[in-house]
Amino acid sequence: MNPTRPPVLVVGAGPAGLVAALTLLQNGIPVRIIDKEPNPRMGQRGPGIWPRSLELFNFLDVPEVNNLGKPVPIMRTYKHGTLEPQTEPSMVPHVEPSPAVPFHVPKLIGQQLLDVILRRHLEKFSCSVEMGTELRSFEQSDEGVTAVLAKNGTLETFNTKWVIGADGAKGVVRKQLGLTFLGETRDDVRMVMGDIRLHAVGLDRTYWHRFGNFKERGVSLRPTDEIGEDGWQFVISAPDVDLTKLAQSEELIMEIIASLIPTEVTFNKIVWVSEYRANIRMVNKLSEGQGFVVGDAAHVHSPTGGQGLNSGIQDAFNLGWKLALVEKGLADKSLLETYNAERLPVVSEMLERTTTILNQAMKAENMTAPRSPILFMLGINCRFSNIVLDEFAIPGKPINAYGVLDEGNLEAGDRAPDAPNMLQVGCGESDVKTLFSLYRPSYHTVLVFAPSLVGATPILGALEAYDKSVVRSAIVLPSSAIGVPVAAPADLVLVDEDGHAYSAYLIEVGQTKVFVIRPDGVIGAIVHGAEGVKKYFSGIFLGVV
Repeated sequence: MNPTRPPVLVVGAGPAGLVAALTLLQNGIPVRIIDKEPNPRMGQRGPGIWPRSLELFNFLDVPEVNNLGKPVPIMRTYKHGTLEPQTEPSMVPHVEPSPAVPFHVPKLIGQQLLDVILRRHLEKFSCSVEMGTELRSFEQSDEGVTAVLAKNGTLETFNTKWVIGADGAKGVVRKQLGLTFLGETRDDVRMVMGDIRLHAVGLDRTYWHRFGNFKERGVSLRPTDEIGEDGWQFVISAPDVDLTKLAQSEELIMEIIASLIPTEVTFNKIVWVSEYRANIRMVNKLSEGQGFVVGDAAHVHSPTGGQGLNSGIQDAFNLGWKLALVEKGLADKSLLETYNAERLPVVSEMLERTTTILNQAMKAENMTAPRSPILFMLGINCRFSNIVLDEFAIPGKPINAYGVLDEGNLEAGDRAPDAPNMLQVGCGESDVKTLFSLYRPSYHTVLVFAPSLVGATPILGALEAYDKSVVRSAIVLPSSAIGVPVAAPADLVLVDEDGHAYSAYLIEVGQTKVFVIRPDGVIGAIVHGAEGVKKYFSGIFLGVV
């Protein structure tokens, strides 16, 4: 392999492809990322970012998503032919704030802006998306992957080790890998959606508005300043209209919107428009040899529940840290099999849930359906994975990969909770930290909860066998331990001043317990001590790192 050639080719530069590339780059793995479109995609598309994905962007050090994203507005429906409000349902379930969940408010950010943000982060690593570059085909061999690319009519043969297909439902990578994409096309769910600039007299921009009846004709308008101060994302349902023709006619779109909104409407311009038909499909597996699929290339489904983009970037994050360890020679190739094993059950359950929400919404005239806290994606887990280790869990429980967050229960394979107001001692610093500030995609974090430094020492001794670039450690002491000596063999010593960490991680008084947090913010292991830590890492690393 030529050292100047990036070992990973990412095909498709939507959110899933960009997250895959960024995760690898933050792990020190060079990436080439291409997209067949000549220009970056326009449009809000699927704008919902759920709390688990906000956590992921936090680990990737991309705070702009949470900072620039807007809370989901209340939906307002109207009595027929009037501006008199009928109902005001919330589009998101209410969840009480918790110290363990720092991002409890879902956010809306258009994919056009999200892509811009992520591309800027790639550029920090001197990596830019090669637009107008299409993957025509590729072949795998023992040496790696040989891809044929096309740009401006010129063909290029590119040799690399791995290919990640983030090229959407119609992409080349899945087809070349020979993966199936079984499911259904729902002809009863067709819409025209897009971005528009208009002013409607009396339409309050603090609400998401819905007019008409979606079984006959209906339109929803969600305000978004990303398009302009008069910007809206629209969705039109009109079963009596040829939607393909509608999507091609700005005049007809404006006519239908004006006919459904009983007030004076002044149109500025239509920015972007697309026809949508619900496809509900998934692959039989997420990889073959040195090729992988993420996001829409692997699964497509109803937009109800807004899980699609979120699932795609979570695919990419799960794959990225594992591929990095294998490429560095620190882990065996078999680690990559856990990408499929951990994500496929999640995707399968997600398709079931979003389809259920779709069917409920179809029965309701205004296309609203009850929203469960399950959509926050905080209960997604891989407790069933063969690389997680839990010395405390009761075996034999049924798999529930897409559960609701249960803060009274914590097992290996669950998301690691956050905890604020952690006081760092030693090293001449006394900064207040959160546990989330420790977790990053390039290393495991070993948290040793112990009543004193003495109890933690043998566990930390076991970590000396591992490379500090991929394994970091922190001792978490109870608040009663203030005034402890600061010399310790851990990277960090933290005092849990308010007890949030001990509460979130369910630590009893006087107990010593070790949590190994994976690079993707998932609990890899919950063990008693040094032997458990060694056992967990023996399933991740090749020999001693």
